[in-house]
Amino acid sequence: MTFLTLDRVACSAPDGSPLFHDLTFSLGRETLGLVGRNGAGKSTLLRAIAGDAPVSEGTIVRHGRVGLLHQLPPDQNASVAEALGLATHFARLDRIETGRFADDDLDLADWTLAERFQKAAALAGFAALDPQRTLASFSGGQRTRLMLTSLLLGEPEVLLLDEPTNNLDEAGRKVVADLLEGWNGGALVASHDRRLLRRADRIVELTSVGVHMVGGGWDAFDEQRSRERARAAAALERGADALRHARREKQQEAEKQARRDSRGRKEAAKGGDPRILLGARKQRAEETGGRLGKLGEEMVSRAQQGLDAARREVEVLAPIHIELPPSRLPSNHVLIEARGITCTRGGKRLFGPLDLTLRGPRRVGLAGANGSGKTSLIRILAGIDRPDSGEIDVDRNRIALLDQHVSLLGKTGTLLDAYLRLDPQATPHGARAALARFGFRNAWADRELAWLSGGERMRLALACLFTRQEAPWLLILDEPTNHLDLASVEMLEDALRRYDGAVICVSHDADFREALGLGETIGL
Repeated sequence: MTFLTLDRVACSAPDGSPLFHDLTFSLGRETLGLVGRNGAGKSTLLRAIAGDAPVSEGTIVRHGRVGLLHQLPPDQNASVAEALGLATHFARLDRIETGRFADDDLDLADWTLAERFQKAAALAGFAALDPQRTLASFSGGQRTRLMLTSLLLGEPEVLLLDEPTNNLDEAGRKVVADLLEGWNGGALVASHDRRLLRRADRIVELTSVGVHMVGGGWDAFDEQRSRERARAAAALERGADALRHARREKQQEAEKQARRDSRGRKEAAKGGDPRILLGARKQRAEETGGRLGKLGEEMVSRAQQGLDAARREVEVLAPIHIELPPSRLPSNHVLIEARGITCTRGGKRLFGPLDLTLRGPRRVGLAGANGSGKTSLIRILAGIDRPDSGEIDVDRNRIALLDQHVSLLGKTGTLLDAYLRLDPQATPHGARAALARFGFRNAWADRELAWLSGGERMRLALACLFTRQEAPWLLILDEPTNHLDLASVEMLEDALRRYDGAVICVSHDADFREALGLGETIGL
């Protein structure tokens, strides 16, 4: 059965700039993974399929109910029922149950709501869910599963999921994976979670130069993408060779013509030939030189166009590459010495007593369920907060904390402002040069932080930290990939793989943890 059909669909950003075009596919009982760089149009496409955003071209035909994963309201005091728009319905059922019902309550009551609510909650990973519980009592991962509960209550036949595993621990990610594994309809999942994408039946990639579709999950897509990158790199090399050859041919023809012209001038100087013959020879030489010069320019122009096209394709396919300078962390330097530290929140002990000595370029992972205290621990290890008990010594001046929002950059100002704020000793000229080394060239320095994607914010943070006089000896990472596209995740993995300092990492992304080569994991 076909639940969804897209025919030559194109979408644009709010300012009218094109995002993607000519997207055609049908969705049956399968899971289709949607990938692409930040700003490629993944969220826009999901909203267009749900009917919440327009398309620029093409048609979308829905053959079944479509459900889009929405965000929860920001009101922390709202109950689950209020957040999911069910407060009126649950209040009516409560009045009937307690015998305080109004005249029309019996007619308007949704008698199956309680059963459907708990069934949807179970699919989202809740053993039991109290509709009167407030949002403030849920962790970030639990809120994502609340959104899933709301989505499943509508009993859709097509699931539209936008980064459904963000903020989820291992148990929460398994809930999403199991939901998709047993789903009897269609699902379109925009995600950078490679484990989740491995379960997809097909992968669709949105790019500025076209749409790629690959049968199979992430590994099949990654293999084809590697072949395409190699092909694009080879085309770029051939284009550069063709341009060099065209320029050399043009120069050689110009030199030959110059030699012919020189011989002609010498013969004319002898005076043996009639003037009219000399004039005809001169005209032919000028015409030949002009024709050869034009052919040479056309040859060089075509070669340059081919090189430019090959370079654009490489820019689309290849991940951003940056070089982090060495940190020069001494192998015996103690960065953190923690003895019996504990942390308590709301009268509940999150962890401890915990001992940790971090010496030299060790790489340590922190693992635990949502709400186990991982973020509280890294704030203590970074020297930002104090433990409730125990002792800790931290070399705070050589530690940098990179969270999923890259909060160290702030929210206002330009890229240049952020750099100078984090390195007050830098000059504007030096700051611009440093930003350029990380890909932020020319007018980029004057752009507002608010316009940056998640990957660009992470790259800017690395530029600010690693072009200072003293690079950090320890990077503490708190779910740094949550808001990054796959290209940015690969960029970060590549940079940190070659980083010679110490790393403490909190991440539910197994592929990211493996890429970092975490030697040990502390469980909370």
